[in-house]
Amino acid sequence: MLAAIDRVLAPVTWIAAAFVVAVMLIGPELVGADKPPPTPKAAAATAASGKELFTADCGGCHTLADAGTSGTTGPNLDDAAPDAAAVKNYVRGGAGAMPAFGDQLANAEIDAVAAYVASVAGG
Repeated sequence: MLAAIDRVLAPVTWIAAAFVVAVMLIGPELVGADKPPPTPKAAAATAASGKELFTADCGGCHTLADAGTSGTTGPNLDDAAPDAAAVKNYVRGGAGAMPAFGDQLANAEIDAVAAYVASVAGG
C-alpha cells in the first residue's frame, strides 16, 4: 500500500519542486521589470489630484502660493522648497508637530501630493 502511494506522490513532488525553482528563477524578472514612464496626461492628472489633496488636507497648516493656502502652523513650503522625496518622508512619517499620514493616505495620494509640492514650491 505504501509503495503505491509513493509511486503516485514521487512524480507530484518532483513536479512541485520544478515549479518552485522556475518561479524563483523567473519571478524576480517579472517583479523588477521596467515599467513604462507615465504619459504626460497621467502626469497632469497626478499633479491636479496632488493640488486637490494638498489644498484639502495640508493647506490648513502650510502656506503654498500655487494652492492658495496660507496656513501658519507648519512651514511655508514656498520658502522651504522641499523636493518630492522630502515631502513623501514628512507626509508618511511626520516630523516635529506634523502628524504622520502614512496610515490615512494611499501611496498614490502621497506621491501625488509630493510631486505637486515639489513642482510648485519655491517658484
